[in-house]
Amino acid sequence: MVKKGLILSALILMGSAGAHADEVRIGLNYPETGPYAALGEPQIRAANLAIQEINAAGGIAGKTIQLVTRDTKSNAERSKATVGDLIDKEGCQMIFGGVSSSVAIAGGNAARERQKLYLATMTYSNATTGKAGHKYIFRECYNAWMGAKILSDYLRGNHSGKRYFYIIADYTWGWTTEESIRTFSLTLSRKRHKRVLVPFPGATAEDYKNALKKAEASKADVLVIIIAGKGMADALKSATEMGIKQKMAIVVPALSLGMVEAAGPKVMEGVVGASPWCWRVPYGFDHERGKQFVEKFASRYHSYPSTPAASAYTNLHQYKDAVERAGTFDTKAVVTALEGHTFVSLKDEQMWRDFDHQCIQTVYSLKCKPEREVLKDRFKQDYFEIMSTMSGKEAAMDKARWIKVRKKAGVPPKLEW
Repeated sequence: MVKKGLILSALILMGSAGAHADEVRIGLNYPETGPYAALGEPQIRAANLAIQEINAAGGIAGKTIQLVTRDTKSNAERSKATVGDLIDKEGCQMIFGGVSSSVAIAGGNAARERQKLYLATMTYSNATTGKAGHKYIFRECYNAWMGAKILSDYLRGNHSGKRYFYIIADYTWGWTTEESIRTFSLTLSRKRHKRVLVPFPGATAEDYKNALKKAEASKADVLVIIIAGKGMADALKSATEMGIKQKMAIVVPALSLGMVEAAGPKVMEGVVGASPWCWRVPYGFDHERGKQFVEKFASRYHSYPSTPAASAYTNLHQYKDAVERAGTFDTKAVVTALEGHTFVSLKDEQMWRDFDHQCIQTVYSLKCKPEREVLKDRFKQDYFEIMSTMSGKEAAMDKARWIKVRKKAGVPPKLEW
């Protein structure tokens, strides 16, 4: 009986292995719940669209994608565990996702420990592909430096010589975004251009109100709110209720559809920011594949895709492309195939830079439309006016400065495995 049982178990395992031989498991590490949940849901929606397209076209190198998900809750420590689970228990060949740079960095490090690829979707801290960068992580979205660079023309043109006040989420994205905005807006003096940090995660409504009271008391002309997700919406709602919007110009460096929807069109009216993509881009610049993506997403979900949705979609198609160009799922070969590769996805030409794995691409400065215009839209989601564009080459930090940042942080001046 024991011998028969062992044979039966072996046959079951063989059958299981055969059932999985024609599939590749990919992990989505994203915030299903928590302060960035509104930025997470569009990722899984876009991922499902991409997977449907890829599988219908024969999969990746003939293998059907099986998506496995884990909820990071926007917590860095949890991200380490979820990536470990996706690779060790679920057998995922590649991990993608993000929202919150601390989450992406932690997840990327966990993937590195297991020699697997991590394609980050929404992580804007310079550190992700800067001092924390390594061979196993790539970033499709832009970074704080690129966002600040596109905003710099607007800020200097409209608010030159004026006093700024910064409210900053106290973690890596907040810190590097503040540094980048200060650099390009010529507001480096913290004595003249004051700041206040709010906790991340875990900031309360009272934290935001106290920070806004300090901003109001400073009598600054420009309020820079470096907060994302639900926190950004809560802070802007309080700023509107307190009458601060009538006294100060408001800049939110990173704008995304889920965030502005949480605040609402009345609150967002006139707010300025930046983005690597929004659903208006394909129509404004005639990108046919981007328009097809928007319409397919809108038809299925009765809403427009957000920035992280576009990134998740692009990452999956880029992974397929890299595997098939490499001729293997071997991670190091796929990394090599990605490095320096130029492609066109939902906008104009993009490129995975080889020395830092930052995706170089056109970036956009945005202004939120008046409430009445937003509400005319079929989904009431037509929030963004594209004010200006900047090429990725002009917007991105150059290699010499990147090396300087790495050396200052005490890490090797090149990415390591």
